[in-house]
Amino acid sequence: MVRRNAFYAQSGGVTAVINASACGVIQTSRENSTVINGVIAGRNGIIGALTEDLIDTSKEPNEAIAGLRYTPSGAFGSCRYKLQNLNKDQSEYDRLLDVFEAHDIRYFFYNGGGDSQDTTNKISQLADLRGYPLSCIGIPKTVDNDLPMTDNSPGFGSVAKYVAVSIREAGYDVASMSKTSTKVFVLEVMGRHAGWIAAAAGLAQEQPNDAPHLILFPEISFEESDFISRVENCVAKHGYCAIVVSEGIRNAKGDFVADSGSRDAFGHAQLGGVAPVIATLIERRLGLKYHWAVADYLQRAARHIASKTDVEQAYALGCAAVNMALAGKTAVMPTIERLSDDPYRWSVGEARLEDVANIEKILPRNFITEDGYGITPPCRRYLSPLIAGEDYPPYRNGLPNYVRLKNTPLAKRLSTSFNLT
Repeated sequence: MVRRNAFYAQSGGVTAVINASACGVIQTSRENSTVINGVIAGRNGIIGALTEDLIDTSKEPNEAIAGLRYTPSGAFGSCRYKLQNLNKDQSEYDRLLDVFEAHDIRYFFYNGGGDSQDTTNKISQLADLRGYPLSCIGIPKTVDNDLPMTDNSPGFGSVAKYVAVSIREAGYDVASMSKTSTKVFVLEVMGRHAGWIAAAAGLAQEQPNDAPHLILFPEISFEESDFISRVENCVAKHGYCAIVVSEGIRNAKGDFVADSGSRDAFGHAQLGGVAPVIATLIERRLGLKYHWAVADYLQRAARHIASKTDVEQAYALGCAAVNMALAGKTAVMPTIERLSDDPYRWSVGEARLEDVANIEKILPRNFITEDGYGITPPCRRYLSPLIAGEDYPPYRNGLPNYVRLKNTPLAKRLSTSFNLT
């Protein structure tokens, strides 16, 4: 059997566990060295393939690769780069196949969200059209938990754990100071269209007086007067009010409350910070002292408090992707299938990329309380297993001892360069 190379790249916003998937891909490939010659990584995602800026992972010792399992962010660099429409311009796809052929790549693994699964599907289509033997497997990743066809997405469980822990700890802080100081605390979390992360914060509330008292979801239209009334009542009842707000909440007109007016590479609205908007609204209407915080990168980089469930699932799907490719499959994505809630059991499933690409899974309405400000028991049953367990990284000198790869460049084999659009 002829040994061929595999290509792996990371795409979109990174997570606390995306490197665990990379670890699974590389370790499983090394275990199948009679078939897979080696794993070539794209530096900064698909851009690395287009520009032939490739990384030779064979230069990394097994210990370093194993360390990826507990290291956050993207070890090979990520990107937000949208390929051209396949029906309008195939030049980028032609370039990719040229690079793959030059480096004897027959397995393509792209680790990312919905846009990345669309990219993987398009590359599979063109490879099939051109008769190029390439197995294309998407590996799910998104902190937003908005990928369809999978019970949950690797990356989400750890963010969910981080925001639930953070609002619980902040709630204790505000409660202790509320008599003479801060009355309101607002925590902004990620979630442009789907309120999964905001909902996860609700796990911290086990008693009515626990934080968070109010959650603002993108699935629920923001009604200013009703919200202000609830904040006022909460402070009167508990002495303070802790609020979690998703970055993507909209007003009655359907406009983002924090739309900055700019767009990213995929045409998504760049949101400019909704926490200060909500906090200053409360001050203006109620005159209450407040503090606000934006979890931002902290929530997706917090490997030190990652969910054990999340780490195990991210790693397992990386391994499964390689096994699917070796079984001759293409244009598919390994998924997580929930078998039971209590005890929590799951298995690896499979979905077609065409059923995953560019589709967002929003928070079901029955996961949100009737008043629109909290989570329901079904939501709690769904979320609770995803934050379960701790998987601490090794520490040195009081800090997490994460790995940093050498990322040795692979020699270029093409005489032509490629200019990014």
